[in-house]
Amino acid sequence: MPNELNPTTRFSSRVDNYVRYRPGYPLEVIDLLRQECGLTKDSVIADIGSGTGKLSELFLQTGCEVFGIEPNKEMREAGERMDFFNFTSIDGTAEATTLPALSMDFVTAGQAFHWFDHKQCRPEFVRILKPGGWTVIVWNDRRTGSTPFLADYEKLMHDFGTDYKEACHRRTDKPEVIEKFFGTPPRFKSFYNVQHFDFEGLKGRVLSSSYAPEAGHPKHEEMLAALKEIFDAHQKNGTVAFEYDTRVHYGHLA
Repeated sequence: MPNELNPTTRFSSRVDNYVRYRPGYPLEVIDLLRQECGLTKDSVIADIGSGTGKLSELFLQTGCEVFGIEPNKEMREAGERMDFFNFTSIDGTAEATTLPALSMDFVTAGQAFHWFDHKQCRPEFVRILKPGGWTVIVWNDRRTGSTPFLADYEKLMHDFGTDYKEACHRRTDKPEVIEKFFGTPPRFKSFYNVQHFDFEGLKGRVLSSSYAPEAGHPKHEEMLAALKEIFDAHQKNGTVAFEYDTRVHYGHLA
């Protein structure tokens, strides 16, 4: 993987914004896994690419034991600041988790699957899952055209993003890619998710993205000026709505 697309380094300077401004996941994800996959408070979860703990937190609040696998030092340390006794933070990767064989009820990935080497991580997932264990891949997929604001925001990303097309998860969030990884068509469910931002929050949300030019980059100030124009054009009562489809692919690895 080219260094500029290496997930173990590219988020290091964005951790604070990631913690504060990235969305969590709706509780409906837990309800779904309880009903269809037998999730209980006694389930053991390997959250791969756990980052700052956005998805891990959902399972931890349910009472599950969670092992967060995260190669990025700064992201991992942010996750370790979560106050849960049932969370274990591990310096590992999707391809080499360091977890014992046949030890996990669920392997999950939230907003991270597109960074994995699928050929190498698949056998690792099979190795650590108990017989009948589930693999769950989750994305908060930002809507790109459901409102005029979101359409303008998407254009902003294309205009100013340093490597938006290469880094965007939509390059792997395709039925044929997902089906190939599972070895059979997985189950699928989608839930609505939304965040509301004032301008400072919107700016933080933008800068949490690894492809947004940071301070010191030639396009940084120009991007923020364009962002302010978009915000002013679309805000209602001082906020704009970031809408997502929380997409959940889940099943057994054939």
